[in-house]
Amino acid sequence: MSYLVDCPKTNIVDHMFKMMEKYSTDLEEQVNARTAELESEKRKKEYLIARLLPPVVAESLKSGKTVAPETFDEVSIYFSDIVGFTTISALSTPLQVVGLLNDLYTMFDATIDNYDVYKVSNA
Repeated sequence: MSYLVDCPKTNIVDHMFKMMEKYSTDLEEQVNARTAELESEKRKKEYLIARLLPPVVAESLKSGKTVAPETFDEVSIYFSDIVGFTTISALSTPLQVVGLLNDLYTMFDATIDNYDVYKVSNA
């Protein structure tokens, strides 16, 4: 029984409060980390929606409104391939490749601006 006399006396309530404070701090850190992850994913979602959908549709979805589907009698889908791009890019500097692609996409954009079209992506 002498070991009980030699031990420092601690209040069990103080010990419980310290444990609860640590638990609370850990839980708060987890909530903050999850909130940051959620915000990051939300930004990604909004970026993709804005990039892939017409602005009116994106805004409606963002505000929680239902978007009625539309049909079109005619649509065009354009896919392209730059013949020899691998060789061209291997023989060029990164800046030259970026310049080439920028010029090409600028020409595409200038051409489609002359028509009633919605460009989904050029990637």
